[in-house]
Amino acid sequence: MTLSTEDLLPSTRRALLHRMAVGQSEGRVPSIVGGVRRDGRLVWSGARGDIAADAPEADHQFRIGSITKTFTAVLVLRLRDEGLLDLDDPLEKHLPGTGVGTVTIRQLLGHTAGLAAETPSPWWERTSGALRPELADVLGERPRPHRPGHRHHYSNPGYTLLGSLIEAVRGASWSDVLRREVLEPLGLHRTSPQPQAPHADGWAVHPWADVILPEPAEDLGLMAPAGQLWSTVSDLGRFASFLAEGDDRVLGAASLAEMRLPAAPMDGDEAGTYGLGLQIVRKEGRTLVGHTGSLPGFLAALWLSVEDDMAAVVLANATSGVATGDLAADLVRIVAEAEPRIPRPWRPLPEAEADPELLALTGAWYWGTRSYGLTLVRGRGVELRPLHGSGRGARFVARPDGTWTGLDGYYTGEILRVVRRADGSVGHLDLGSFVFTREPYDPRAEVPGGVDADGWRGIDL
Repeated sequence: MTLSTEDLLPSTRRALLHRMAVGQSEGRVPSIVGGVRRDGRLVWSGARGDIAADAPEADHQFRIGSITKTFTAVLVLRLRDEGLLDLDDPLEKHLPGTGVGTVTIRQLLGHTAGLAAETPSPWWERTSGALRPELADVLGERPRPHRPGHRHHYSNPGYTLLGSLIEAVRGASWSDVLRREVLEPLGLHRTSPQPQAPHADGWAVHPWADVILPEPAEDLGLMAPAGQLWSTVSDLGRFASFLAEGDDRVLGAASLAEMRLPAAPMDGDEAGTYGLGLQIVRKEGRTLVGHTGSLPGFLAALWLSVEDDMAAVVLANATSGVATGDLAADLVRIVAEAEPRIPRPWRPLPEAEADPELLALTGAWYWGTRSYGLTLVRGRGVELRPLHGSGRGARFVARPDGTWTGLDGYYTGEILRVVRRADGSVGHLDLGSFVFTREPYDPRAEVPGGVDADGWRGIDL
């Protein structure tokens, strides 16, 4: 076992080592490597197995399978942010002639386009992409077994279409666009469509005997945007930090937050939901976003907990045997429980944001008789939360026109605005037609349906 010991306590490092060792031993995988990234740094990495002469380290390449889809989704969101397409555009608008062009780009990203899960035979993951030189060869004679927009149905050909879309809009190959616009700016120099030494070999392990068989590592051709990439624990850790925080050279934080929002529930036999190129799961009360991946000879997982500011990566060189997604989730849990995140120091708002008019809006508000508290936050944003019990609450970001837009929960995308009386004083808050007043059913405010003129009263029993 090799180990990086930076920052974590010895007991935490041993717990991580133990979990990796159990995964490799019980999963019967030749080699496995994992890492944990916290506060923007790789704070632990470890490897187990001795099938190769040199044990896999954090800089050792493995195939990452469908984690590639997240990279492809980032490229599509870049095109959207540049105004070159809209996610609700039909594919046909930018990539004509596919035969499935009425599906939207958003549906392809979230696997709700109704496309088939796989290509026609032969099995695309274990054969050369040269067997499928055209999109028609990828889609086959029955490319859309489900109605678009009605269910989540995972589709590898769907991400081939997105890769071809990127090529059509950019006028360059998917791999060149990925290298130029994502890999190089983020410093992911050990992530590539083809293996670069040192890299692991892929193996199949016999289910009833401790013997192994080499797996082919084919160039997937048109299917590359769905699963071609090779990468390392170090690079995927950096990529996870990007997914959490954004990088304006590649994709801003707001667009990455959009990718992390659920787009559709997963199929009935899968847990969690799916965003735009990202899986979203709940594990022991913790929300994890990222992706798992597999190709013959390799298994991979990347999970990010935004709340814990932590990510874990697990890579293995076996066709099956170890649940890398569960293992990566356990690495996050072990560190989060053993060494909880230390909160950032509280600091006052910048003086420029201590606006008296905004401060005057803080405090208690009432939606009917339900009490809410409005808090001023950095960036001239606000939070509106129930003061008692459960209820709808949200964060709101400031808009140039003096209103706010909801960022999460029920009020995502809804507009919060201040409604003033004729004399300029604040009458009430309007949130998507809901009226919030300073007193329960304030008779001076424009409460829908009006307020009884006799006011509040008691009753004799």
